[in-house]
Amino acid sequence: MAILKIARMGHPVLRGRAEAVDDPCAPEIRALVADMMETLEDICGAGLAAPQVHVPLRVVLFRIPADRITEEPGAKPVGWTALLNPVVELVGDEMELGWEGCLSVPGLRGVVPRHTHVRYGGITPEGKEISREASGFHARVVQHECDHLNGVLFPTRMTDLSLFSFTGELRHGLADEVNARRDTAGRIP
Repeated sequence: MAILKIARMGHPVLRGRAEAVDDPCAPEIRALVADMMETLEDICGAGLAAPQVHVPLRVVLFRIPADRITEEPGAKPVGWTALLNPVVELVGDEMELGWEGCLSVPGLRGVVPRHTHVRYGGITPEGKEISREASGFHARVVQHECDHLNGVLFPTRMTDLSLFSFTGELRHGLADEVNARRDTAGRIP
């Protein structure tokens, strides 16, 4: 296994549509997923898409740790999930604004609107089909990682660039200002 180099915003691999994985059980796919997992563990990330490690294939890896869902009633942690050729279906029209960061956009965070509920599916590197529903942070992570497969980085999803900041500057109150402006459903009017 190896820790992989992360492509940063501006690199061509992050701007194109990733190609489908022909053989989900191929040894090179299993090796890619293992390397992606080691990379994520090394940097304590929640998710990673293959284009972020310079591989233009439709592969995502994510986990939902318990400490990231503390404010979501009934939400449960999700262990490592590797999905090949994932498909995401947006459920309903309800959207919520939330802070996002990205390994490919280091040092910056922004407020991004995302659907609050999704269905998603795909194939594991073992050839097993997965079909799940997700809400809250889990849904946000799935949408964020699958965006990478279509050449989309979170800043292009932002609707208010005044809510785009260097991570270190958030301590000066921007995050508190955004939270104060939220309505009870978590949306910003």
